[in-house]
Amino acid sequence: MTLARSTLHLCQIAETLRNKGVDLVVLDQNIDTSDGTGRLLFNMLGAIGQFETEIRAERQMDGIKKAKDRGVQFGKRPALTNDQIVELRDKRASGTLIKDLMAEYSLSKATIYRYLTKNEG
Repeated sequence: MTLARSTLHLCQIAETLRNKGVDLVVLDQNIDTSDGTGRLLFNMLGAIGQFETEIRAERQMDGIKKAKDRGVQFGKRPALTNDQIVELRDKRASGTLIKDLMAEYSLSKATIYRYLTKNEG
């Protein structure tokens, strides 16, 4: 379970509680924010948690960059090939109804319209 989104948010929560006369006690780590030592330990553990989150995000971004450099494509694959897109546009230009195109290509109305208008011209 996560108490806060960041170290700053954690400290803001602790300060809000402290202003209301509430001290935090972490039972399994013997931390009590009613004294200076407990507050120091609480803030240090929060900072370490934030550091770990930032390191994990940096590693993830490095991995994504390396994958992209190797040519890995991210995201959903296109539902139609270029030939199918041309065919779909030709059918629409000749009067085929959108609902019929939806049924034939098993696509939503929004996707059909996206293919009809994307890179047009």
